[in-house]
Amino acid sequence: MVSKASRREFLKRASALSFAAAGAPFALNLATIGAASAQVVSGYRAVVCVFLYGGNDHTNTIIPYDSTDYAEYLNARPEIAIPRNDLTATSIGPVASQGGRSFAFHPTLSAFKALYDAGNLAVVPNVGPLVVPTTKSQYENRSVPLPPKLFSHNDQQSVWQANTPIGEGARLGWGGRMGDLLASQNGLPIFTAVSAAGNAVFLSGQQVLQYQMSTSGALSIAGISGNLYGSSSASSLYRQLITGNSTHLFEDELGQVTSRSIAANSLLASSLPPASQFVVPVPSGNGLASQLNIVARMIFARSSLSTNRQVFFVSLGGFDNHDFLLDRHGAQLQQLNDAVNAFYGWLGEMQLQNNVTLFTASDFGRTLTSNGDGSDHGWGSHHFVIGGAVQGGEMYGTFPQVAFGTNEDIRQGNLLPTTSVDQYAATFARWLGVPDSSVPDILPNIVNFDAWPSRYLDFLV
Repeated sequence: MVSKASRREFLKRASALSFAAAGAPFALNLATIGAASAQVVSGYRAVVCVFLYGGNDHTNTIIPYDSTDYAEYLNARPEIAIPRNDLTATSIGPVASQGGRSFAFHPTLSAFKALYDAGNLAVVPNVGPLVVPTTKSQYENRSVPLPPKLFSHNDQQSVWQANTPIGEGARLGWGGRMGDLLASQNGLPIFTAVSAAGNAVFLSGQQVLQYQMSTSGALSIAGISGNLYGSSSASSLYRQLITGNSTHLFEDELGQVTSRSIAANSLLASSLPPASQFVVPVPSGNGLASQLNIVARMIFARSSLSTNRQVFFVSLGGFDNHDFLLDRHGAQLQQLNDAVNAFYGWLGEMQLQNNVTLFTASDFGRTLTSNGDGSDHGWGSHHFVIGGAVQGGEMYGTFPQVAFGTNEDIRQGNLLPTTSVDQYAATFARWLGVPDSSVPDILPNIVNFDAWPSRYLDFLV
């Protein structure tokens, strides 16, 4: 027997699923959302999270270039250091905010170097999960609360993406919680939080859950159009079966959910332009570029889809390089470089470079030490923020000394973060239009960082 409480919960979840994507109605939630606590910011805005699965080796992503700091870098990891001569083309010169120290991007990140020089890319060094501001002594003495299960892939992926860092099993992500507060600005809330990279806790909200799509576009229910088992009538009967009315409460509600799902997918399928819409081609054999291309095509269709605020998720794997780091890492960063460069070009063709901000995230950074020809799991890592609204050509935060025994070195050159994920995330929430008073609803630990050095970073205008 179904209790009244269970019935209420079913109806609540069914309402939230009213516009769910048809490919998997219960996994792809689209909420019917009431008034959201978002301030009015005119025009379209979106953020795109590029998650680098496996733990990006940050030390070989942004490298000290001045002779003194490069010598420390080379001394710390001689087996996996990039030759200084290979860094000349991607060096960015002295950075005033870092005491005049010089840096270079990995040699494959030529487009990132160009975006930095143009003022459209910012570097945020040594970002990582923290519960409260934490010193090396506090970490060693365990005198303050720490993120759970540090150095574990699954847990730290979840900690980075979740609105409360509880490790693997978190249900809500800060991208989805932003969607909860912003979805009322969209005519069709179903398209608020969108993944082109499968399921991710990052996009799960209390009301808005993620809409998943493939690199080809909308996911659909097989067999509801055309022929089913060689029969058009079988296809029609199947559609009637899953969308028809029923005297049974649950069956009737599921039929309505499925009908709305089919309608939403049909709208997306008819609204998306082809990949050939853009002059800049999709880089061949680049899965991340294909994900970003479908994101760009969905942004192109924003008017047809009645969207004003969106949060996207894409990903690239292969960063767990315990060995063969130089070759494998370079190949992964080349894909990242080419995909982001194409995406920024597509935004330019739509004249939306000021309206969309892309940022990187990853499980964790890696050790400064080499285990031979690779690096091991770490904590803090360096990240990129890209877009026309970015106050680029700058580093936000403190770039650590690339050496052992520093105040940030907790072991083997493993970085204790000096910027929290909460500060990083809160800056995107504010830019999208979430008022300061609502940011703790998305990131409960942000209240711990009011004066360390500030709750928000200033890389976006």
